[in-house]
Amino acid sequence: MKYVQILLTVFMLTLSTVSLAIDLHSAKDQGLVGETPNGYLASPVSAPSADIKALISDINAKRKQKYAQVAAKVAKPLSVVEQLAGKKAIEKTSKGHFIQFPDGQWVKK
Repeated sequence: MKYVQILLTVFMLTLSTVSLAIDLHSAKDQGLVGETPNGYLASPVSAPSADIKALISDINAKRKQKYAQVAAKVAKPLSVVEQLAGKKAIEKTSKGHFIQFPDGQWVKK
């Protein structure tokens, strides 16, 4: 019986952690993440939560993989693709969401 209680407790903790996870759109709406000139996400918040750090890390890893594929396809350095992607992402950023200038300053678009 005690084993079942432990399993249920772990299961409930797992569910509560999953329910606390935030998606990219919500994080942008709340000002917790923004687009940077190098094509990746970062947080304008001085101490982002673990969920936000995980979200940024996951999305940036996926972006880097995609950028590397594009770079190989067009025979350009990864840095060129990253810069172009950053420019495009900043251009497409919705009003009220954060963007970062090359000098590191964050502003709401």
